[in-house]
Amino acid sequence: MIRHTFRAATCVLSPGVRCFSDSSVGEVTSCGRTDLTHLTRQASLYVHWPYCLRRCSYCNFNKYIPRENKDNIMTECLQRETETLLRLSQVSRITSVFFGGGTPSLAHPSTIAAVLDTVSKQARLSDKAEVTLEVNPTPVGMSKLEDFCHAGVNRFSIGVQSLQDEDLKILGRDHSSHHALQTIEEARRMCPGRVSVDVMFGRPKQTVESWENELSELLNVCDDHVSLYQLTLERGTQLFRQVQQGDTSVPADDVTAEMYQCARETLHQHGFLQYEVSNFARHNAVSHHNMSYWKGRQYVGVGPGAHGRFVVPGEGGVAREARTQTLEPDVWMREVQQRGHGTRRRIQLSHLELLEEVLVMGMRMTEGIHHEHWELFSHELGLYEIFGSSVEVQECLQSGKLVLDERGLRCSWDGLALLDSMLPALLVELERRISPGLRRENHADGATEKTSNSR
Repeated sequence: MIRHTFRAATCVLSPGVRCFSDSSVGEVTSCGRTDLTHLTRQASLYVHWPYCLRRCSYCNFNKYIPRENKDNIMTECLQRETETLLRLSQVSRITSVFFGGGTPSLAHPSTIAAVLDTVSKQARLSDKAEVTLEVNPTPVGMSKLEDFCHAGVNRFSIGVQSLQDEDLKILGRDHSSHHALQTIEEARRMCPGRVSVDVMFGRPKQTVESWENELSELLNVCDDHVSLYQLTLERGTQLFRQVQQGDTSVPADDVTAEMYQCARETLHQHGFLQYEVSNFARHNAVSHHNMSYWKGRQYVGVGPGAHGRFVVPGEGGVAREARTQTLEPDVWMREVQQRGHGTRRRIQLSHLELLEEVLVMGMRMTEGIHHEHWELFSHELGLYEIFGSSVEVQECLQSGKLVLDERGLRCSWDGLALLDSMLPALLVELERRISPGLRRENHADGATEKTSNSR
């Protein structure tokens, strides 16, 4: 029921500053439309560090156990690809930077500083821009927090996952609950009000009662941001095989749904506002980097397997491209050394494809999609025109799962947990209502796949 909605929460399309000014939104809106010449001049930046010391039992992310230390080469290549893609995008401002992985806290702080220095040379990076680093809460990771801050990081996202040591062993994590608590404390000392913790539910043998107790313990020590993720059994992982073979089991869907609702209520009682399917903040400590994804803004993805969405005006482009970098680190590094980037796939998005992304990502937010925001991407048809007369959408509206009013389109409190079940109807109606002629025209102009050798 809510399983797949949680899967997209961290990495989004790759895998969460300061608030954007109203003027910045106007710039973002022009991308992806083939009939506009005023292209966007800003983006967020995602930097992927692909290495881990071990692979967690549930993980199928793009990560690798290094056979030899290539950190210096990786650093140089991250710098060079950052320079290349920022030059191609011609953005003049980077609004936020997120170092994800993998385990980016394994990188040397000088790597972080070098990448940020490269960004500053290519575009404006404000001293107040949010710069987030994902941290594995091990003693080694904790010992480097201060150096990461000196390198330019001002926000930490800590992969706690569980405060139960037995569960951490099942998940294949290389930290203990004690290490997690210590790391949270140190991170809060370094960046007060700017520390996020990731915690996972639906774990093997977990009960609603044990989850409630764990949340209470976490809320006694956490900062102002919490991300909840439901464990998903991914084919090919160790945990998937263990469940298939009957060696362990995970809670049923109705139990995980109860866990989710329990967490939402508990967090609300502690002053956390839910602003997205999986994310909760108090004191306005939202992840502005991830907000750029959910609001359909441009982002540049750097590093092995990273994804990006931006216009390439240097090639005469006026449509937003979906770009994917080469997955395997050694191959990616060779490509970057040869041609300045490791882009493996480029697809220009049609107008319909852009609207689909704006819809899917925007509906993840509790505020949903405002009419003004939708009109920035869709001049032809507004939310009322597209969804107001749909029979299936009307059923969701009448049941109270969806709300369509003068503010815009959004899920209700109960409907947010059922978003996955409603998205197909919304997407079908969007495709039906967008002019077939407009779709064909935009697709012909802007949806051609290009090989990595084209630039």
